[in-house]
Amino acid sequence: MPTYISLVNITEQGVQDAKSISRRVEQTRQLFEGFGVTLKELYLVTGQYDYVAIADAPDDETAAAAILSLASRGNVRTQTFRAFDAEETARIVSKIK
Repeated sequence: MPTYISLVNITEQGVQDAKSISRRVEQTRQLFEGFGVTLKELYLVTGQYDYVAIADAPDDETAAAAILSLASRGNVRTQTFRAFDAEETARIVSKIK
């Protein structure tokens, strides 16, 4: 299943209820599961972003739908990237001519 990495920022709306972040993370897991997306890891980080999330989804369209659904709640904004593991990278590199 394809892997996606999201760089996440908490919005002003999300910060106003910061004490409920753990509950919202669980809600996000459930939301993603409803799309067939698995939230594998979520890290609180320092620096430009507030979280880094790693998720698996069946395809790009499903990942996009889950992320848009999450963003529509207004608590976070994301930048999401398709990630390629070592096996996928080897297949990609083998196509170089």
